[in-house]
Amino acid sequence: MSERIDLAALPHDFLWGTATAAYQIEGAVAEDGRAPSIWDTFSHTPGKIAGDDHGDVACDHYHRWREDIALMRRLGTNAYRLSIAWPRVFPGGDGPLNQKGIDFYDRLVDGLLEAGITPSVTLYHWDLPQALQDRGGWPERATALAFADYASAVAERLGDRVRLWATLNEPSCSAWIGHLEGKMAPGLTDLTAAVRASYHLLLGHGLATQAIRAAAPAAQVGIVNNLSTVHPATDRPEDVAAARRHDGHVNRWWLDPVHGRGFPADMREVYGVELPEQEGDLATIAAPLDWLGLNYYFPAYVADDPSGPAPYVFSVRREGVRRTGMDWEIDADGIETLLLRLTDDYGARKIYITENGSAYPDVVRPDGTVDDPERQEYLVNHLAACAAAARKGAPLAGYFAWSLLDNFEWAYGYDKRFGLVHVDYRTQVRTIKGSGHRYADIVRSHRGRTRKAA
Repeated sequence: MSERIDLAALPHDFLWGTATAAYQIEGAVAEDGRAPSIWDTFSHTPGKIAGDDHGDVACDHYHRWREDIALMRRLGTNAYRLSIAWPRVFPGGDGPLNQKGIDFYDRLVDGLLEAGITPSVTLYHWDLPQALQDRGGWPERATALAFADYASAVAERLGDRVRLWATLNEPSCSAWIGHLEGKMAPGLTDLTAAVRASYHLLLGHGLATQAIRAAAPAAQVGIVNNLSTVHPATDRPEDVAAARRHDGHVNRWWLDPVHGRGFPADMREVYGVELPEQEGDLATIAAPLDWLGLNYYFPAYVADDPSGPAPYVFSVRREGVRRTGMDWEIDADGIETLLLRLTDDYGARKIYITENGSAYPDVVRPDGTVDDPERQEYLVNHLAACAAAARKGAPLAGYFAWSLLDNFEWAYGYDKRFGLVHVDYRTQVRTIKGSGHRYADIVRSHRGRTRKAA
């Protein structure tokens, strides 16, 4: 199946990686000085998470990280995208640094490098310290300033060994799902708070970019956005306009400001919320990027919904199309479309696929193996689309499969499994799935090709 991937289109130094997030895998939520995050609070609020699950133990990565690095070596990957838990490093959000917290990441980075694996660090994957939320959270400018201080401290400690840095992961989820839809932490349904949060997230990105570069001049800094191709459900003018609004909501609102275009005027009108702008903010937000991170999972088909909340659209579920276990429509061509859009419309100089993957209801066979042909097909088809984009000029430099491990999948709890590695949450036994072995085969094939070319 891997022969469908044009491996020759990918650069010889391509990063083949996996990705995780701290709250989803680490556990140890009250060990060594870590304080609660908004996700600790949200997941322990009855009714917020499927099965009333939480991340208290998750994959116990905090204690099993050496075992997990060994799994990466078995997969043959040469990169790993991890996130730092802000409340493990600064339990109060700001103030004193927690030495035991930063020491954990220091050991983890050293372990990765010893294994020949490039660490790629994301500073914010949604786990805002609850102490900062209690003081207003992302709707307040002070949180962006605290984020820059946190970024500076982490970069100062790890920047001599870590080159790849992402400021934020999927800020649209933090702002829109967390503050507008209420389906993620902190669980608000307030348009004004959501828009203010979106602004301060991007301001925090710009300030953190400056802070990282000051602490680690060799750092390569980017931001990670989850993007979708957007399609009108019909050719009615109302639905075409709705698709434009949805594209503004999920794509342009997050891409335009960091590329020096400011916040889209049409969306400012749609939201009707005054931005908390101060002089110089837009230049800070548009700090030059070394790379862009693209998380891609599904396309969006939308129709006009004039009676709904901003941006006044609703998603249309198309029948007769293939879907993952998340009920997300599968469209591998979408990842190619977005890679070319970032290249052609935004002039991206380097792009990483920082997340791409699929959840299915995996079954452990009597012999202990996990075969997942649907996930394998998803992986191959999306990698083929990535290679096609690279062949057409997209500066694609790496692919990080989501996820290394089955893990706590936010509001879905532990029911949805994205991992290349199966986790038995009762015993913490890890088992590489068929998709993990398939990924390893693809990585080996690419390396073999590049060695021959050399």
